[in-house]
Amino acid sequence: MTDAPYSDEDLNRGRLLFAGPVEFVMGAVSLETLPAPDRPEIAFAGRSNVGKSSLVNALTGRNTLARTSNTPGRTQELNFFSFGVEMEQSTYLVDLPGYGYARTERKKVHTWTRLVKDYLRGRPNLRRIMLLIDSRHGLKPNDKEIMEMLDASAVNYQLVLTKLDKLKVADRDTAFAKIHEDAKKFIACHPTILSTSSEKGWGLAETRAEIGQLTRF
Repeated sequence: MTDAPYSDEDLNRGRLLFAGPVEFVMGAVSLETLPAPDRPEIAFAGRSNVGKSSLVNALTGRNTLARTSNTPGRTQELNFFSFGVEMEQSTYLVDLPGYGYARTERKKVHTWTRLVKDYLRGRPNLRRIMLLIDSRHGLKPNDKEIMEMLDASAVNYQLVLTKLDKLKVADRDTAFAKIHEDAKKFIACHPTILSTSSEKGWGLAETRAEIGQLTRF
């Protein structure tokens, strides 16, 4: 369900990258509290109910690394995790606060936007944002708003479809085609779209391989 093939070397590097220790470093609430940009950084973003925490946990093989909650929008910090410490250098995985939850007050939406914009401006080591999209719903208006913001910031980002197991098999080709067509309109969007299911384990090896490529010197 992924656009691009990955070599055995890519898949093995991705596996090794996530096979070692993964440690929570800090939660940042402002640009001033961010850790030093001294290593490659991969950020995960998405709507509050897109399954971001579940995917982060599945990729790292930990059940409780990233917080999951029945109340979307709970996490309001930039959470930094260190991984790949046994490779040539460690990498930061950054779990960005979820966006677009209908019950979130306007003040919190403004705070989220300011925090993320500050982050984008202040991270020269940011290799890519993995933008999670619910495969059942495609690109919603608030997803497109974020993609426009990322385009304007000249930030490289890549779509990662989630909850593939929840999408009927008969609907997948149509859903993928629509997402592909919509994504073409955004200049900074990476052409390869990843498809995953945290529950079934689908697409995890390929997502790790993609991240592994991004963390090379």
